[in-house]
Amino acid sequence: MARAADVPRGRALRRHGAVLDGPALGREGLTRARQERLEAAYRRHAAKAIVTARHVAGLRAAAFLTAGIARVPFGTFLTADAAAATVGVPLTFGLAYFFTHHLKAVLADVRRFEHWLALLAVVTLAAALLIAAWRRSRRALADASEGR
Repeated sequence: MARAADVPRGRALRRHGAVLDGPALGREGLTRARQERLEAAYRRHAAKAIVTARHVAGLRAAAFLTAGIARVPFGTFLTADAAAATVGVPLTFGLAYFFTHHLKAVLADVRRFEHWLALLAVVTLAAALLIAAWRRSRRALADASEGR
């Protein structure tokens, strides 16, 4: 089911619309026409957006607030959120229950993966630094050959 705080927040935003209607950070490229097109697209694809956002960390609150601002019908919001929770919550708890018995093995695999990930990050950083130095030297040679 929808989290208790999501419902009143969404209803308030539906009633009062977007709070920030004046100039705000990053607002220069968002004209009134573009904002209306975005809201219409969000209303058309509201169920997909709400179901997806429920399962993506950090996106849930923003998507639910946008649903209120875009005036998504309350029944659509509640149905999509409840459907996503009906699938997601038991799945998450089921996985947690299953992996509790295998926690030591899972943690060992995670630690091994972290070592490979750290190695990949170091190699990527070294490659990026080498490419940047190579490009800088090529630019310096090109500038020197042009007589700058």
